[in-house]
Amino acid sequence: MGTESDETTTSDSNRTEPRPPTLPFSRWWPLLAGALMGVALRLVFAGSPGGPYAPMQGAFIYLVPIAVGAFTVYVAETKQRRGWGYYAWAPVIANTLFVTGTMIILIEGLICAIIILPLFVVLGAVGGLLMGAICRATRWPRHAVYSFAVLPIVLGIVPTHEQEHQRLGTVERSLSVPAAPEIVWRQIHDARDIRPDEVDAGWIYRIGVPLPLAGVTQQTPTERVRKITMGKSIHFDQVVVEWQDDRHVRWTYRFHDDSFPPRALDDHVRIGGHYFDLIDTAYTLTPAGDGQATVLTVRMSYRVSTQFNWYADGVARLLIGNFEEVILKFYQRRAIGATAEPAAAKRSG
Repeated sequence: MGTESDETTTSDSNRTEPRPPTLPFSRWWPLLAGALMGVALRLVFAGSPGGPYAPMQGAFIYLVPIAVGAFTVYVAETKQRRGWGYYAWAPVIANTLFVTGTMIILIEGLICAIIILPLFVVLGAVGGLLMGAICRATRWPRHAVYSFAVLPIVLGIVPTHEQEHQRLGTVERSLSVPAAPEIVWRQIHDARDIRPDEVDAGWIYRIGVPLPLAGVTQQTPTERVRKITMGKSIHFDQVVVEWQDDRHVRWTYRFHDDSFPPRALDDHVRIGGHYFDLIDTAYTLTPAGDGQATVLTVRMSYRVSTQFNWYADGVARLLIGNFEEVILKFYQRRAIGATAEPAAAKRSG
């Protein structure tokens, strides 16, 4: 009898209580809830640049990813207590899904998504950690999450004046080219049939900016202008304002009503737009190596006008600097090729 009783007790102690049933993919629900909240707020922030509820407002850029992170954690906490690691990484995933969702429904482009995602995931983690602390320290997390969601809507109604907060900057790069200045000069002013493999190392092209096709300088009755054509029918003028044969050129930019066809480039990063512009570009050619080599220098000036210039300016400098490095190597390769052609023709003759 004693043995039988012991066996019964052991059997009872080893028996596990059945877990309550859970629906499929329940672990993803908090992440999807946060992402859907972000998409909903993005639909609210669909105003024109400078007006109420513009998607580039600080109220949207700063507060919405925080709200997404906070809501994600709140939904998760209603199911069970989570750890601090969850408070940080779950909002990162939710904000990534949020940004992806805006692209799926075609209200955001790839360029803007890639540029803004690093900032969103950091702010989302901050929002998740704040909500996690609130859930642990108070009995009123629902009121807190309402505040996170409503605050950007309340502040978004106020029009913005980004032009009052514009930041001007200049980026310069140089490269030695084993070709005479006059040869390099011709490549700058007669760049035709540009192949994708010649420039696709540029980060701006990898994130969605159409590739350049040609850049050709023309003399008109009133001015000297460089005509730029790019993919997706983008075209604009570079108006020459300084010119010294084989030594220096500087141009400003002129855009037309049809320079950027619809959906050719994200409106938020369009050159000459409300938030970003290229002011001018200058090339300087310095002879070296007894005139058989050239130090080619490019200098580009730009403007950013946002309520988060500390971030936008850093991104602009990074992308412009990379573009300059790629375009200098493009002219270097073309100049080397142009130098080699006469020599090869002479040998064959």
